[in-house]
Amino acid sequence: MSNYIALCFCFLAILFPFTMSKSETYIIHMDLSAMPKAFSSHHSWYLSTIASISDSSNHGSLVYAYTNAIHGFSASLTPSELQVIKNSQGYLSSTKDMTVKIDTTHTSQFLGLNSNSGAWPKSDYGRDVIIGLVDTGVWPESKSYNDNGMTDVPSRWKGECESGTQFNSSLCNKKLIGARYFNKGLIASNPNITIEMNSARDTEGHGTHTSTTAAGSRVESASYFGYAPGAATGMAPKAHVAMYKALWNEGSMLSDILAAIDQAIEDGVDVISLSLGIDGRQLYDDPIAIAAFAAMEKGIFVSTSAGNEGPDNESLHNGTPWVLTMAAGTVDREFLGTLTLGNGVSVTGLSLYPGNSSSSDSSIVFLNSCLEDKELKKNAYKIAVCYDANGSISDQVYNIRNSNVSGGVFITNTTDLEFYLQSEFPAIFLNFQNGDEVLKYIKSSHSPKARFEFQVTHLGAKPAPKVASYSSRGPSRSCPFILKPDLMAPGALILASWPQKLSVAQINSRELFSYFNIISGTSMSCPHAAGVAALLKGVHPKWSPAAIRSAMMTTADALDNTQGPIRDIGRDNNAATPLAMGAGHINPNKALDPGLIYDATPEDYVNLLCGLDFTSKQIKSITRSSSYSCSKPSLDLNYPSFIGYFNFNSSKSDPKRIQEFNRTVTNLGDGQSTYTAKLTPMGEYKVSVAPDKLVFKEKYEKQSYKLRIEGPLLVDNYLVYGSLSWVDTSGKYVVKSPIVATTIGVEPL
Repeated sequence: MSNYIALCFCFLAILFPFTMSKSETYIIHMDLSAMPKAFSSHHSWYLSTIASISDSSNHGSLVYAYTNAIHGFSASLTPSELQVIKNSQGYLSSTKDMTVKIDTTHTSQFLGLNSNSGAWPKSDYGRDVIIGLVDTGVWPESKSYNDNGMTDVPSRWKGECESGTQFNSSLCNKKLIGARYFNKGLIASNPNITIEMNSARDTEGHGTHTSTTAAGSRVESASYFGYAPGAATGMAPKAHVAMYKALWNEGSMLSDILAAIDQAIEDGVDVISLSLGIDGRQLYDDPIAIAAFAAMEKGIFVSTSAGNEGPDNESLHNGTPWVLTMAAGTVDREFLGTLTLGNGVSVTGLSLYPGNSSSSDSSIVFLNSCLEDKELKKNAYKIAVCYDANGSISDQVYNIRNSNVSGGVFITNTTDLEFYLQSEFPAIFLNFQNGDEVLKYIKSSHSPKARFEFQVTHLGAKPAPKVASYSSRGPSRSCPFILKPDLMAPGALILASWPQKLSVAQINSRELFSYFNIISGTSMSCPHAAGVAALLKGVHPKWSPAAIRSAMMTTADALDNTQGPIRDIGRDNNAATPLAMGAGHINPNKALDPGLIYDATPEDYVNLLCGLDFTSKQIKSITRSSSYSCSKPSLDLNYPSFIGYFNFNSSKSDPKRIQEFNRTVTNLGDGQSTYTAKLTPMGEYKVSVAPDKLVFKEKYEKQSYKLRIEGPLLVDNYLVYGSLSWVDTSGKYVVKSPIVATTIGVEPL
């Protein structure tokens, strides 16, 4: 799995001597177009602006130089210095810095969840909803499973806590209400196997992390070695958790996973979170898809991960029509380190090194690409500066890790850095602009020195979210006629609970331990969605799984926090397509009240299976019943998204050149309402809707429409996308669905 993060801020700090004048920090907005041509970069302009207001006894101090969040910088300034700045060329405005209360896994805050309004107070934080997870187990002693303020175990609950190795049933409580384990399939396939921890106790960490992401109780003063400090809270902090351990250090068998889901259905969970999947199986040959069908029939919402095989198309798993398929994205949080040079200048870059900061300066040396072992040996115990001019960052990190240098400074414009950040040695990743400051200093100094400082967390990074490069992409090979993935949610560098006896990092062969860990993947986005589903289930207990999914999809955000299109790290930060992010980024508060929903029944899914030309035996393997009819076979499921496949070259008589989709929406608003269709242009494709106005007289009334896509005779772009939005007359509701027209030839399984 190759996991990375895109980060788009560059930071520069400069240290000045102490001054007796009272300074305060201000954020200064500058007009970049006013930058004099004499300056090669905005960084140098900002530094010059600061220098121009200072004399030898009284220096302003640059805190950050911003590249993307704003055009400008933040600085510690006296009132008189601020006044000089206000009169300088290019000044626009200033804002006094203020304290911000940090809440980690910060993702709840990033998703807009708060105590004053929306999904948290309306659902009472997911009260009485039961989330079941099939995973690697739990570490019950984690504070994230404390049951302070939890309601009693629901009377409908049939589950239990099974005793086993180092796990007593008394370890469960009102938060962790179920813990079972399944390894019979594993033992059957390996009769001589020895199970190290034959219980629901987690020996890998994954299950503890996912379950507390979904529904962890609030824990104060959480962090990962000082990074991401704050109060850790799951998406649905008052929901109950049930763990079904079916993934083991010794291996994982589908039979065990199937048994786990089966038991979860029996026990009475409301939501199932599956941060796992298998590739290359037809729906009728996929035990996970089959088990999820059974869950859906019982009204259980199933959230799944798309996989970590991106950015190639057709790389996702769990492309199952009756589950939610989650892509992974970044959040507006950056982890940083600072390199302070011997001349007092500091540069800031990306780092998640868990060790301590330097107490003294070390020699620093530029070793070009850091690919010569001889040079690394010659410069042992110095800080090595490596310049990545040709995408060799992976080799550079490997070489530094296996050398005796005291630390690494990597100068790179690579945005896929996510999994290099958690280094075993002191390391910082600088962009070219900040890196040039370091190189200039080394070149001009007879005896260059520097020191590291770590454990800096910055919130409010822009743009965010972005689709993570590793997040698997559609179309779904198991069912290409349904656009997948469905949504994206936070999955990059997520902090959540971790088994306290399981190491999270290693430094100089010494293992480090923490109550919380930061990891990445669609495994992390999946429980975010499961937690949000629990909140919706708490407010709307009668909603079907399809209704919950529809509400999430049609209210998702397609824009990032700069109000621009969400970007895709895996595609050079170009705008993300629905094959990467689905309908967009999950928005829990909007999903509470979507206006209209696209519902689907088990019978609708059966009609789809019939349309896929599955045999009666194959359909039965999914439905577990013969009491179905293929009298209405249809590939046109009532889904909140659209995908059509076209030929590169067509004739006017080509039946594939025109594709039509029938949809039915249900009104959830009170009283009469009118919705008007709004279509975004789709280039060479002609898209139309009939009727283009839907009038509802009462709540729960249904109205149908037809979407028509007409392709050109000769297609220029292999992938074109747009959207259909139904907008009500009051403007309160915008019910949005992505549309994809593509010539991708999905290879059949």
